[in-house]
Amino acid sequence: MEFAVIINSISPAQTFLEKKSYQLYIGGEWVDPQESEWIVNHDPSTGAEIGAIARGSVFDVDRAVAAATAALEGPWSKFSPDERGALLWRIADLISDHANELAEIESVDSGKPITATKAGDLPGSSEVFRYYAGAVTKIAGDARDLSRPGLFGWTHRRPIGVCGQIIPWNYPLQMAAWKLAPALAAGCTLVLKPSELTSLSVLRLMELLQQTDLPDGVVNIVTGLGPEAGSALASHPGIAKVAFTGSTNVGRQVMVAAAQSNLKNVTLELGGKSPNLVFEDADMDKALPGVTTGVFSNMGQNCTAGSRVLVHSSRFDEVAAYMTEAAHNLKIGPGPSPTTEIGPLVSDVQRRRVEDYINLGISEGAQSTVERTLPTGLPDGGFYVRPTVLIQVTNEMRVCREEIFGPVVCLLPFSDEAEAIRIANDTEYGLGAGVWTSNLDRAHRTSRALNAGVVWINTYNSTDTAMPFGGMHSSGIGRELGPEGIEAYLELKSIALKVAP
Repeated sequence: MEFAVIINSISPAQTFLEKKSYQLYIGGEWVDPQESEWIVNHDPSTGAEIGAIARGSVFDVDRAVAAATAALEGPWSKFSPDERGALLWRIADLISDHANELAEIESVDSGKPITATKAGDLPGSSEVFRYYAGAVTKIAGDARDLSRPGLFGWTHRRPIGVCGQIIPWNYPLQMAAWKLAPALAAGCTLVLKPSELTSLSVLRLMELLQQTDLPDGVVNIVTGLGPEAGSALASHPGIAKVAFTGSTNVGRQVMVAAAQSNLKNVTLELGGKSPNLVFEDADMDKALPGVTTGVFSNMGQNCTAGSRVLVHSSRFDEVAAYMTEAAHNLKIGPGPSPTTEIGPLVSDVQRRRVEDYINLGISEGAQSTVERTLPTGLPDGGFYVRPTVLIQVTNEMRVCREEIFGPVVCLLPFSDEAEAIRIANDTEYGLGAGVWTSNLDRAHRTSRALNAGVVWINTYNSTDTAMPFGGMHSSGIGRELGPEGIEAYLELKSIALKVAP
Protein backbone atom coordinates (compact mmCIF):
# COMPACT_ATOMS: atom_id res chain seq x y z
CA MET A 1 0.00 0.00 0.00
CA GLU A 2 1.10 3.55 -0.68
CA PHE A 3 1.98 5.38 2.56
CA ALA A 4 1.47 9.14 2.46
CA VAL A 5 1.35 11.30 5.55
CA ILE A 6 2.58 14.79 6.29
CA ILE A 7 4.61 14.50 9.47
CA ASN A 8 8.25 14.35 10.45
CA SER A 9 9.72 11.15 9.05
CA ILE A 10 11.64 10.35 12.25
CA SER A 11 8.85 11.05 14.72
CA PRO A 12 7.47 8.31 16.99
CA ALA A 13 4.13 8.80 15.24
CA GLN A 14 5.73 7.92 11.91
CA THR A 15 7.20 4.75 13.42
CA PHE A 16 3.75 3.65 14.58
CA LEU A 17 2.05 4.57 11.32
CA GLU A 18 4.60 2.62 9.28
CA LYS A 19 3.33 -0.61 10.81
CA LYS A 20 0.57 -0.47 8.16
CA SER A 21 -1.46 -3.29 9.73
CA TYR A 22 -3.04 -3.20 13.16
CA GLN A 23 -4.29 -6.23 15.07
CA LEU A 24 -6.94 -6.69 17.73
CA TYR A 25 -5.96 -6.60 21.40
CA ILE A 26 -7.61 -9.43 23.33
CA GLY A 27 -6.62 -10.93 26.67
CA GLY A 28 -3.29 -9.13 26.79
CA GLU A 29 -2.18 -10.13 23.28
CA TRP A 30 -2.18 -8.59 19.82
CA VAL A 31 -4.01 -11.08 17.62
CA ASP A 32 -5.28 -11.33 14.05
CA PRO A 33 -9.04 -11.34 13.47
CA GLN A 34 -10.40 -14.87 13.47
CA GLU A 35 -11.78 -14.50 9.95
CA SER A 36 -8.54 -12.87 8.71
CA GLU A 37 -10.27 -9.85 7.20
CA TRP A 38 -8.95 -6.28 7.22
CA ILE A 39 -10.25 -2.77 6.57
CA VAL A 40 -8.17 -0.30 4.55
CA ASN A 41 -7.58 3.01 6.31
CA HIS A 42 -7.24 6.36 4.50
CA ASP A 43 -5.59 9.68 5.23
CA PRO A 44 -8.46 12.22 4.87
CA SER A 45 -5.99 14.97 3.93
CA THR A 46 -4.84 13.16 0.79
CA GLY A 47 -7.13 10.16 0.31
CA ALA A 48 -4.07 7.91 0.32
CA GLU A 49 -4.08 4.49 1.96
CA ILE A 50 -2.18 4.51 5.24
CA GLY A 51 -2.68 0.96 6.45
CA ALA A 52 -5.30 -1.56 7.44
CA ILE A 53 -7.06 -2.40 10.70
CA ALA A 54 -8.45 -5.77 11.74
CA ARG A 55 -12.07 -6.41 10.85
CA GLY A 56 -13.31 -7.91 14.08
CA SER A 57 -16.29 -10.27 13.96
CA VAL A 58 -18.74 -11.79 16.41
CA PHE A 59 -16.12 -14.50 17.06
CA ASP A 60 -13.57 -11.89 18.11
CA VAL A 61 -16.12 -10.16 20.34
CA ASP A 62 -16.79 -13.54 21.99
CA ARG A 63 -13.07 -13.96 22.65
CA ALA A 64 -12.80 -10.45 24.05
CA VAL A 65 -15.82 -10.83 26.33
CA ALA A 66 -14.43 -14.12 27.64
CA ALA A 67 -11.10 -12.43 28.41
CA ALA A 68 -12.84 -9.49 30.12
CA THR A 69 -14.97 -11.88 32.19
CA ALA A 70 -11.92 -13.84 33.33
CA ALA A 71 -10.13 -10.64 34.33
CA LEU A 72 -13.18 -9.32 36.19
CA GLU A 73 -13.43 -12.49 38.24
CA GLY A 74 -9.68 -12.84 38.66
CA PRO A 75 -6.76 -10.45 39.06
CA TRP A 76 -8.67 -7.20 38.53
CA SER A 77 -11.02 -7.95 41.41
CA LYS A 78 -8.02 -7.96 43.74
CA PHE A 79 -6.97 -4.40 42.88
CA SER A 80 -7.72 -2.06 45.77
CA PRO A 81 -9.23 1.38 45.12
CA ASP A 82 -5.82 2.92 45.81
CA GLU A 83 -4.21 0.64 43.24
CA ARG A 84 -6.85 1.45 40.63
CA GLY A 85 -6.36 5.15 41.29
CA ALA A 86 -2.59 4.85 40.90
CA LEU A 87 -3.08 2.97 37.63
CA LEU A 88 -5.33 5.69 36.22
CA TRP A 89 -2.83 8.35 37.23
CA ARG A 90 -0.09 6.38 35.46
CA ILE A 91 -2.21 6.25 32.28
CA ALA A 92 -2.73 10.01 32.46
CA ASP A 93 1.03 10.53 32.71
CA LEU A 94 1.65 8.24 29.73
CA ILE A 95 -0.81 10.24 27.63
CA SER A 96 0.88 13.48 28.64
CA ASP A 97 4.36 12.07 27.99
CA HIS A 98 3.33 10.89 24.51
CA ALA A 99 1.01 13.80 23.72
CA ASN A 100 2.79 15.00 20.58
CA GLU A 101 2.96 11.48 19.14
CA LEU A 102 -0.69 10.74 19.85
CA ALA A 103 -1.74 14.12 18.48
CA GLU A 104 0.12 13.48 15.22
CA ILE A 105 -1.38 10.01 14.81
CA GLU A 106 -4.88 11.35 15.41
CA SER A 107 -4.37 14.24 13.01
CA VAL A 108 -3.22 11.94 10.21
CA ASP A 109 -5.96 9.40 10.86
CA SER A 110 -8.91 11.80 11.31
CA GLY A 111 -7.83 14.88 9.36
CA LYS A 112 -8.36 17.24 12.28
CA PRO A 113 -5.88 20.12 12.64
CA ILE A 114 -2.77 19.22 14.61
CA THR A 115 -3.10 22.45 16.60
CA ALA A 116 -6.50 21.27 17.88
CA THR A 117 -5.34 17.78 18.80
CA LYS A 118 -2.35 19.18 20.73
CA ALA A 119 -4.23 21.99 22.46
CA GLY A 120 -7.52 20.25 23.20
CA ASP A 121 -7.85 16.52 22.61
CA LEU A 122 -4.68 15.35 24.35
CA PRO A 123 -4.82 17.56 27.48
CA GLY A 124 -8.51 16.74 27.77
CA SER A 125 -7.85 13.00 27.57
CA SER A 126 -5.21 12.94 30.29
CA GLU A 127 -7.37 15.20 32.47
CA VAL A 128 -10.22 12.67 32.43
CA PHE A 129 -7.95 9.91 33.71
CA ARG A 130 -6.64 12.17 36.48
CA TYR A 131 -10.15 13.15 37.52
CA TYR A 132 -11.28 9.55 37.87
CA ALA A 133 -8.00 8.56 39.54
CA GLY A 134 -9.16 10.79 42.36
CA ALA A 135 -12.73 9.51 42.22
CA VAL A 136 -11.81 5.85 42.79
CA THR A 137 -11.41 6.19 46.55
CA LYS A 138 -14.65 8.18 46.86
CA ILE A 139 -16.91 5.27 45.83
CA ALA A 140 -19.01 4.50 48.87
CA GLY A 141 -22.35 3.34 50.14
CA ASP A 142 -24.15 4.70 53.17
CA ALA A 143 -25.91 3.49 56.29
CA ARG A 144 -29.69 3.77 56.63
CA ASP A 145 -31.94 3.90 59.67
CA LEU A 146 -34.74 1.56 58.67
CA SER A 147 -38.29 1.95 59.90
CA ARG A 148 -38.83 -1.70 60.77
CA PRO A 149 -37.60 -2.68 64.25
CA GLY A 150 -34.57 -4.92 64.40
CA LEU A 151 -33.26 -4.06 60.93
CA PHE A 152 -30.08 -2.21 60.06
CA GLY A 153 -29.44 -1.27 56.44
CA TRP A 154 -26.68 -0.02 54.20
CA THR A 155 -25.96 0.37 50.51
CA HIS A 156 -23.02 -0.93 48.54
CA ARG A 157 -21.75 0.09 45.11
CA ARG A 158 -19.99 -2.51 43.03
CA PRO A 159 -18.74 -2.68 39.42
CA ILE A 160 -21.56 -3.30 36.99
CA GLY A 161 -19.44 -5.94 35.21
CA VAL A 162 -18.09 -6.40 31.71
CA CYS A 163 -18.83 -3.33 29.58
CA GLY A 164 -19.04 -2.87 25.83
CA GLN A 165 -17.94 0.58 24.70
CA ILE A 166 -18.46 1.92 21.18
CA ILE A 167 -16.90 5.26 20.30
CA PRO A 168 -17.22 7.56 17.25
CA TRP A 169 -14.71 8.82 14.74
CA ASN A 170 -14.76 12.55 15.52
CA TYR A 171 -12.85 12.48 18.84
CA PRO A 172 -11.41 8.96 19.04
CA LEU A 173 -8.83 9.41 21.79
CA GLN A 174 -10.92 11.75 23.91
CA MET A 175 -14.03 9.57 23.61
CA ALA A 176 -11.92 6.54 24.55
CA ALA A 177 -10.82 8.40 27.69
CA TRP A 178 -14.42 9.35 28.53
CA LYS A 179 -15.33 5.66 28.41
CA LEU A 180 -12.22 3.94 29.74
CA ALA A 181 -11.44 6.11 32.75
CA PRO A 182 -14.76 5.86 34.67
CA ALA A 183 -15.17 2.17 33.81
CA LEU A 184 -11.72 1.34 35.15
CA ALA A 185 -12.24 3.57 38.17
CA ALA A 186 -15.42 1.65 38.98
CA GLY A 187 -13.59 -1.68 38.71
CA CYS A 188 -15.20 -2.87 35.47
CA THR A 189 -13.53 -4.68 32.61
CA LEU A 190 -14.36 -3.82 29.03
CA VAL A 191 -14.30 -4.38 25.32
CA LEU A 192 -13.80 -1.15 23.37
CA LYS A 193 -14.70 -0.76 19.71
CA PRO A 194 -13.35 2.38 18.06
CA SER A 195 -14.70 3.60 14.74
CA GLU A 196 -13.27 1.81 11.74
CA LEU A 197 -12.45 5.28 10.32
CA THR A 198 -10.24 6.43 13.21
CA SER A 199 -8.85 3.55 15.24
CA LEU A 200 -5.14 4.31 15.19
CA SER A 201 -4.71 6.67 18.15
CA VAL A 202 -6.74 4.27 20.33
CA LEU A 203 -4.57 1.33 19.28
CA ARG A 204 -1.45 3.33 20.12
CA LEU A 205 -2.97 4.18 23.50
CA MET A 206 -3.45 0.45 24.09
CA GLU A 207 0.25 -0.08 23.41
CA LEU A 208 0.99 2.51 26.08
CA LEU A 209 -1.35 0.79 28.54
CA GLN A 210 0.85 -2.29 28.22
CA GLN A 211 3.54 -0.33 30.07
CA THR A 212 1.36 -0.29 33.18
CA ASP A 213 0.39 -3.08 35.60
CA LEU A 214 -3.05 -3.39 34.02
CA PRO A 215 -3.94 -7.11 34.16
CA ASP A 216 -4.48 -8.94 30.89
CA GLY A 217 -8.09 -8.91 29.75
CA VAL A 218 -9.18 -5.79 31.64
CA VAL A 219 -9.10 -3.70 28.46
CA ASN A 220 -9.70 -5.35 25.09
CA ILE A 221 -9.81 -3.54 21.73
CA VAL A 222 -11.87 -4.97 18.88
CA THR A 223 -11.74 -2.87 15.74
CA GLY A 224 -14.22 -3.39 12.95
CA LEU A 225 -17.52 -2.33 11.46
CA GLY A 226 -20.50 -1.16 13.48
CA PRO A 227 -23.04 -3.63 12.02
CA GLU A 228 -20.63 -6.48 12.81
CA ALA A 229 -18.42 -5.91 15.87
CA GLY A 230 -20.57 -3.10 17.27
CA SER A 231 -23.78 -5.05 16.91
CA ALA A 232 -22.16 -8.11 18.50
CA LEU A 233 -21.21 -6.03 21.54
CA ALA A 234 -24.65 -4.48 21.92
CA SER A 235 -26.37 -7.89 21.83
CA HIS A 236 -23.81 -10.01 23.68
CA PRO A 237 -25.27 -11.77 26.74
CA GLY A 238 -21.94 -11.52 28.56
CA ILE A 239 -21.98 -7.71 28.46
CA ALA A 240 -23.62 -6.03 31.44
CA LYS A 241 -23.58 -2.50 30.06
CA VAL A 242 -23.05 -0.87 26.69
CA ALA A 243 -21.93 2.74 26.32
CA PHE A 244 -22.35 4.21 22.86
CA THR A 245 -21.52 7.58 21.35
CA GLY A 246 -22.66 8.20 17.79
CA SER A 247 -25.68 8.90 15.65
CA THR A 248 -29.24 8.80 16.94
CA ASN A 249 -30.29 6.16 14.41
CA VAL A 250 -27.53 3.77 15.46
CA GLY A 251 -28.22 4.59 19.11
CA ARG A 252 -31.77 3.31 18.64
CA GLN A 253 -30.38 0.06 17.21
CA VAL A 254 -28.01 -0.32 20.15
CA MET A 255 -30.88 0.18 22.59
CA VAL A 256 -33.03 -2.42 20.84
CA ALA A 257 -30.17 -4.92 20.80
CA ALA A 258 -29.48 -4.31 24.49
CA ALA A 259 -33.13 -4.82 25.37
CA GLN A 260 -33.62 -7.92 23.25
CA SER A 261 -30.51 -9.66 24.59
CA ASN A 262 -30.14 -9.44 28.37
CA LEU A 263 -31.68 -6.03 29.15
CA LYS A 264 -28.19 -4.65 29.61
CA ASN A 265 -27.72 -1.16 30.99
CA VAL A 266 -27.14 1.53 28.36
CA THR A 267 -25.79 5.04 28.14
CA LEU A 268 -26.22 6.77 24.80
CA GLU A 269 -24.65 10.08 23.77
CA LEU A 270 -26.21 10.79 20.41
CA GLY A 271 -26.73 13.50 17.83
CA GLY A 272 -27.77 17.11 18.08
CA LYS A 273 -28.94 20.17 16.23
CA SER A 274 -27.86 22.63 18.85
CA PRO A 275 -29.15 26.22 18.96
CA ASN A 276 -26.81 29.10 19.80
CA LEU A 277 -28.84 32.19 20.77
CA VAL A 278 -27.44 35.70 20.29
CA PHE A 279 -29.54 38.38 21.98
CA GLU A 280 -29.44 42.07 21.16
CA ASP A 281 -27.54 42.88 24.38
CA ALA A 282 -24.78 40.32 23.82
CA ASP A 283 -21.13 41.33 24.07
CA MET A 284 -20.42 40.96 20.37
CA ASP A 285 -16.65 40.93 20.85
CA LYS A 286 -17.16 37.55 22.54
CA ALA A 287 -20.34 36.33 20.86
CA LEU A 288 -19.15 36.65 17.26
CA PRO A 289 -16.03 34.47 17.59
CA GLY A 290 -17.92 32.24 20.03
CA VAL A 291 -20.71 31.25 17.65
CA THR A 292 -18.23 30.89 14.79
CA THR A 293 -15.95 28.53 16.70
CA GLY A 294 -19.03 26.79 18.09
CA VAL A 295 -19.97 25.45 14.68
CA PHE A 296 -16.72 25.32 12.67
CA SER A 297 -14.38 23.69 15.21
CA ASN A 298 -13.38 20.16 14.19
CA MET A 299 -14.90 20.97 10.78
CA GLY A 300 -18.37 20.94 12.31
CA GLN A 301 -17.99 17.26 13.16
CA ASN A 302 -19.24 17.79 16.71
CA CYS A 303 -22.36 16.37 18.29
CA THR A 304 -22.80 19.71 20.07
CA ALA A 305 -21.98 21.88 17.06
CA GLY A 306 -23.97 25.11 17.33
CA SER A 307 -25.30 24.60 13.82
CA ARG A 308 -28.42 26.72 14.33
CA VAL A 309 -27.39 30.27 15.24
CA LEU A 310 -30.48 32.20 16.32
CA VAL A 311 -29.90 35.96 16.23
CA HIS A 312 -32.03 38.88 17.33
CA SER A 313 -33.16 40.63 14.17
CA SER A 314 -31.39 43.87 15.17
CA ARG A 315 -28.00 42.07 15.12
CA PHE A 316 -28.64 39.59 12.32
CA ASP A 317 -26.75 41.41 9.53
CA GLU A 318 -23.77 41.93 11.83
CA VAL A 319 -23.55 38.25 12.76
CA ALA A 320 -24.08 37.11 9.16
CA ALA A 321 -21.32 39.41 7.89
CA TYR A 322 -18.85 38.28 10.56
CA MET A 323 -19.48 34.57 10.08
CA THR A 324 -19.32 34.92 6.31
CA GLU A 325 -15.94 36.62 6.47
CA ALA A 326 -14.66 34.09 9.01
CA ALA A 327 -15.83 31.14 6.91
CA HIS A 328 -14.09 32.61 3.88
CA ASN A 329 -10.83 33.34 5.71
CA LEU A 330 -10.39 30.14 7.72
CA LYS A 331 -7.26 28.40 6.50
CA ILE A 332 -8.19 25.09 4.86
CA GLY A 333 -5.48 22.47 4.62
CA PRO A 334 -4.14 19.04 5.62
CA GLY A 335 -4.67 18.13 9.24
CA PRO A 336 -0.97 17.73 10.15
CA SER A 337 -0.07 21.21 8.84
CA PRO A 338 0.49 23.66 11.72
CA THR A 339 -1.22 26.47 9.77
CA THR A 340 -4.45 24.55 9.12
CA GLU A 341 -7.62 25.80 10.82
CA ILE A 342 -10.12 23.68 8.85
CA GLY A 343 -9.00 20.20 7.90
CA PRO A 344 -10.72 17.67 5.65
CA LEU A 345 -13.79 15.74 6.69
CA VAL A 346 -13.16 12.24 7.93
CA SER A 347 -14.10 10.38 4.73
CA ASP A 348 -15.28 10.86 1.19
CA VAL A 349 -18.70 9.52 2.24
CA GLN A 350 -18.95 12.27 4.85
CA ARG A 351 -17.77 14.89 2.35
CA ARG A 352 -20.48 13.90 -0.10
CA ARG A 353 -23.09 13.85 2.65
CA VAL A 354 -22.26 17.42 3.68
CA GLU A 355 -22.21 18.65 0.09
CA ASP A 356 -25.59 17.01 -0.49
CA TYR A 357 -27.05 18.82 2.51
CA ILE A 358 -25.73 22.18 1.27
CA ASN A 359 -27.28 21.55 -2.13
CA LEU A 360 -30.50 20.46 -0.46
CA GLY A 361 -30.67 23.65 1.58
CA ILE A 362 -30.15 25.79 -1.49
CA SER A 363 -32.83 23.86 -3.36
CA GLU A 364 -35.19 24.53 -0.43
CA GLY A 365 -34.58 28.27 -0.75
CA ALA A 366 -31.54 28.89 1.46
CA GLN A 367 -28.77 31.20 0.30
CA SER A 368 -25.07 30.51 0.83
CA THR A 369 -23.14 33.66 1.69
CA VAL A 370 -19.76 32.00 1.11
CA GLU A 371 -18.11 31.07 -2.17
CA ARG A 372 -18.24 27.28 -2.30
CA THR A 373 -15.19 26.57 -4.45
CA LEU A 374 -12.17 25.32 -2.56
CA PRO A 375 -8.92 27.30 -2.45
CA THR A 376 -6.09 26.20 -4.73
CA GLY A 377 -3.11 24.25 -3.48
CA LEU A 378 -4.93 21.56 -1.51
CA PRO A 379 -3.69 17.97 -1.88
CA ASP A 380 -5.48 16.02 -4.57
CA GLY A 381 -7.84 13.38 -3.20
CA GLY A 382 -8.50 15.02 0.17
CA PHE A 383 -12.02 15.22 1.61
CA TYR A 384 -12.37 19.00 1.89
CA VAL A 385 -15.47 21.18 2.21
CA ARG A 386 -15.41 24.96 2.54
CA PRO A 387 -17.21 26.27 5.65
CA THR A 388 -20.70 27.39 4.64
CA VAL A 389 -23.10 29.99 6.05
CA LEU A 390 -26.76 29.60 5.08
CA ILE A 391 -29.27 32.45 5.41
CA GLN A 392 -32.87 32.77 4.23
CA VAL A 393 -33.61 29.55 6.09
CA THR A 394 -36.57 28.50 8.18
CA ASN A 395 -36.57 26.03 11.02
CA GLU A 396 -38.79 23.72 8.97
CA MET A 397 -36.08 23.10 6.36
CA ARG A 398 -34.22 19.82 6.57
CA VAL A 399 -30.88 21.63 6.94
CA CYS A 400 -32.27 23.07 10.18
CA ARG A 401 -33.80 19.85 11.44
CA GLU A 402 -31.28 17.14 10.54
CA GLU A 403 -27.75 16.74 11.82
CA ILE A 404 -25.32 17.54 9.00
CA PHE A 405 -22.08 16.93 10.93
CA GLY A 406 -20.02 19.28 8.83
CA PRO A 407 -18.97 22.96 8.67
CA VAL A 408 -22.43 24.27 7.82
CA VAL A 409 -24.35 26.83 9.89
CA CYS A 410 -27.94 28.01 9.51
CA LEU A 411 -28.68 31.60 10.63
CA LEU A 412 -32.21 32.29 11.81
CA PRO A 413 -33.55 35.65 13.04
CA PHE A 414 -35.90 36.05 16.01
CA SER A 415 -37.84 39.03 17.33
CA ASP A 416 -38.00 38.37 21.07
CA GLU A 417 -37.03 35.94 23.81
CA ALA A 418 -40.19 33.85 23.54
CA GLU A 419 -39.70 33.30 19.81
CA ALA A 420 -36.04 32.44 20.32
CA ILE A 421 -36.90 29.73 22.86
CA ARG A 422 -39.72 28.39 20.67
CA ILE A 423 -37.43 28.03 17.65
CA ALA A 424 -34.58 26.62 19.72
CA ASN A 425 -36.78 23.93 21.27
CA ASP A 426 -38.47 23.04 17.98
CA THR A 427 -36.25 20.01 17.38
CA GLU A 428 -36.17 16.31 18.23
CA TYR A 429 -32.72 16.78 19.75
CA GLY A 430 -31.59 18.16 23.09
CA LEU A 431 -27.84 17.94 23.56
CA GLY A 432 -26.26 21.39 23.72
CA ALA A 433 -27.35 25.02 23.54
CA GLY A 434 -25.74 28.44 23.91
CA VAL A 435 -26.97 31.80 25.19
CA TRP A 436 -25.18 35.11 24.58
CA THR A 437 -26.53 37.96 26.67
CA SER A 438 -25.38 40.56 29.22
CA ASN A 439 -28.69 40.27 31.11
CA LEU A 440 -28.30 37.91 34.07
CA ASP A 441 -32.07 37.42 34.47
CA ARG A 442 -32.39 36.46 30.81
CA ALA A 443 -29.45 34.08 31.13
CA HIS A 444 -31.21 32.27 33.99
CA ARG A 445 -34.60 32.20 32.25
CA THR A 446 -33.40 30.94 28.91
CA SER A 447 -30.95 28.37 30.29
CA ARG A 448 -33.82 26.81 32.26
CA ALA A 449 -36.25 27.00 29.34
CA LEU A 450 -33.98 25.41 26.73
CA ASN A 451 -34.43 21.66 26.25
CA ALA A 452 -30.77 20.68 26.32
CA GLY A 453 -28.59 18.57 28.57
CA VAL A 454 -25.85 21.21 28.52
CA VAL A 455 -26.35 24.97 28.22
CA TRP A 456 -23.43 27.37 27.90
CA ILE A 457 -23.84 31.06 28.77
CA ASN A 458 -21.48 33.53 27.07
CA THR A 459 -19.27 30.65 25.99
CA TYR A 460 -19.74 27.53 23.90
CA ASN A 461 -18.51 23.93 23.96
CA SER A 462 -16.67 24.62 27.22
CA THR A 463 -16.85 21.07 28.55
CA ASP A 464 -15.21 20.24 31.85
CA THR A 465 -14.46 16.84 33.32
CA ALA A 466 -16.21 17.78 36.57
CA MET A 467 -19.51 18.57 34.83
CA PRO A 468 -21.89 15.85 33.58
CA PHE A 469 -22.39 15.72 29.83
CA GLY A 470 -25.30 14.21 27.94
CA GLY A 471 -28.56 14.91 26.18
CA MET A 472 -32.33 14.85 26.31
CA HIS A 473 -34.86 13.38 23.88
CA SER A 474 -33.20 11.99 20.73
CA SER A 475 -29.79 13.15 21.94
CA GLY A 476 -29.42 10.27 24.34
CA ILE A 477 -29.76 8.65 27.73
CA GLY A 478 -27.50 9.03 30.75
CA ARG A 479 -24.51 11.22 31.49
CA GLU A 480 -20.75 11.01 31.12
CA LEU A 481 -18.06 12.91 33.05
CA GLY A 482 -18.37 14.26 36.57
CA PRO A 483 -19.45 12.06 39.47
CA GLU A 484 -22.37 10.93 37.31
CA GLY A 485 -19.91 9.38 34.85
CA ILE A 486 -18.64 6.81 37.34
CA GLU A 487 -22.15 6.12 38.67
CA ALA A 488 -23.02 4.78 35.22
CA TYR A 489 -20.53 1.93 35.79
CA LEU A 490 -21.64 1.03 39.31
CA GLU A 491 -24.45 -1.22 40.49
CA LEU A 492 -26.22 -0.16 43.69
CA LYS A 493 -27.04 -2.92 46.14
CA SER A 494 -29.17 -2.59 49.30
CA ILE A 495 -28.31 -4.78 52.29
CA ALA A 496 -30.45 -5.30 55.37
CA LEU A 497 -29.24 -6.99 58.56
CA LYS A 498 -31.49 -8.41 61.26
CA VAL A 499 -30.08 -7.41 64.64
CA ALA A 500 -31.00 -8.66 68.11
CA PRO A 501 -33.42 -6.47 70.06
